[in-house]
Amino acid sequence: MKPVGLIAGAGEFPMTFARKAVASGRPVICIGLHGMADASLAGHCTEYYRLKRLSLSFIMRTLRSRGVSEWTMAGKFHKHMLFRPWMWLRLLPDRQAARFWLNRRRRDNKDDTLLLGLIEEFRKSGLECVSALDLCPELLVKEGVLTRIAPTPTQTADIEFGWTLAREMGRLDVGQSVMIRKRAVLAIEAIEGTDLAIRRAGELCGRNSFVVVKVAKPMQDMRFDVPTVGPQTIETMQAAGAKVLAIEAGKTILLDEVRTLALADRHGICIIALSHGSSIA
Repeated sequence: MKPVGLIAGAGEFPMTFARKAVASGRPVICIGLHGMADASLAGHCTEYYRLKRLSLSFIMRTLRSRGVSEWTMAGKFHKHMLFRPWMWLRLLPDRQAARFWLNRRRRDNKDDTLLLGLIEEFRKSGLECVSALDLCPELLVKEGVLTRIAPTPTQTADIEFGWTLAREMGRLDVGQSVMIRKRAVLAIEAIEGTDLAIRRAGELCGRNSFVVVKVAKPMQDMRFDVPTVGPQTIETMQAAGAKVLAIEAGKTILLDEVRTLALADRHGICIIALSHGSSIA
């Protein structure tokens, strides 16, 4: 089978994809982002290269030289690094990466805008982006209450209130999740990511029970930035005092399902997956 390229960020998703691809007989040529990709990922890929500097030309040249024509991205990219002081010295972008970032014709630097632009850069070089979920569709969560605990009437009202807000934040390409208590917004996820937004909500309400709603964008591109939850999400919720996680069925990746649900049950956290437009029983 033809090899597939993998650009790997933080989290468990790149590991899950690499194992599945290699087991199915498809070689994985992985570029791991330095400081983000798990070091143990190298043991699960056919070939592994660590990207120490932001070099688009290195990525494209490496993938093409290994016979790759299709590539995918998996894992979290810490976008806030792009806005820190001395970014140029920290990331040392090559000429192609610098030209891409400084493109004045780009209307904004939202996630979709940047990633679709990046996909087009790779396409020009003969590299087509595909969804990692084509190989791992079983990671998408199914509808229903997934834990032993179901939401209370008060929590259900918070889920319904937060769902509309989270969808709007997704439409604006701001973030994927909102934190709600008594139909009031405690926090909205932006560039910091879901875990830090959950922690901030816990600090603001004194770790007093609240609801986390995380949904896909209305026109979610399944090739990138698909909402993802897993054991780390539950541990963060426990530390912050959150008691309900409402996610979108068929549009959210649930990593390490058995462990995630066991942790939620142990901590008394409800996980419920809903389809857009469905009502909570």
